[in-house]
Amino acid sequence: MDAISVRTLALVVAALVALLPPVSPNSEGDALYAFRRSLSDPENVLQSWDPTLVNPCTWFHITCNQDNRVTRLDLGNSYLSGHLVPELGKLEHLQYLELYKNNIKGTIPAELGNLKSLISLDFYNNNISGTIPPSLGKLKSLVFLRLNDNQLSGSIPRELVGVPSLKVVDVSNNNLCGTIPTSGPFEHIPLNNFENNPRLEGPELLGLASYDTNC
Repeated sequence: MDAISVRTLALVVAALVALLPPVSPNSEGDALYAFRRSLSDPENVLQSWDPTLVNPCTWFHITCNQDNRVTRLDLGNSYLSGHLVPELGKLEHLQYLELYKNNIKGTIPAELGNLKSLISLDFYNNNISGTIPPSLGKLKSLVFLRLNDNQLSGSIPRELVGVPSLKVVDVSNNNLCGTIPTSGPFEHIPLNNFENNPRLEGPELLGLASYDTNC
């Protein structure tokens, strides 16, 4: 092949490469590894979480769909400590976020309201503090919200009333205040799912202007 042909071939290859979409790191893997870095893992349950892999679908405790998008994160009762990270909100196909019975501290990131496919959010039996983000009201597919046995404070966000799919809400054993909603999905939530919140008042006070002033 003469020099002109080689030069022409190189130009053609360069032109084709320029037409390809840019290669970017797997955003879901990056988000999960950001979470991994925030955790202490004494039992090494996360040792398979290798950020150099193309995607995280081969990691233990991760389930993906046929398009290799993360749909489940199952880390309940795994002896983990640390805190949640905003990057978890990038797992846009996530349906199940299971982190119960660990020692997770800190607050619930508002970015979790971006998980539009989420069905189950299970953070019970941790040491999570701060308020319940109103952004969780954007989770229109949410069925199970279990936040019991933490250190949560503030009121129950009224935005959750607008989540028609909610079947289970448990916020017992926290430090919540205000009143318990009774409209929307809360019409069918047992009152014992709100117990042991010393400053959380019964539904008979619903609608009073003092709803937020006691928080």
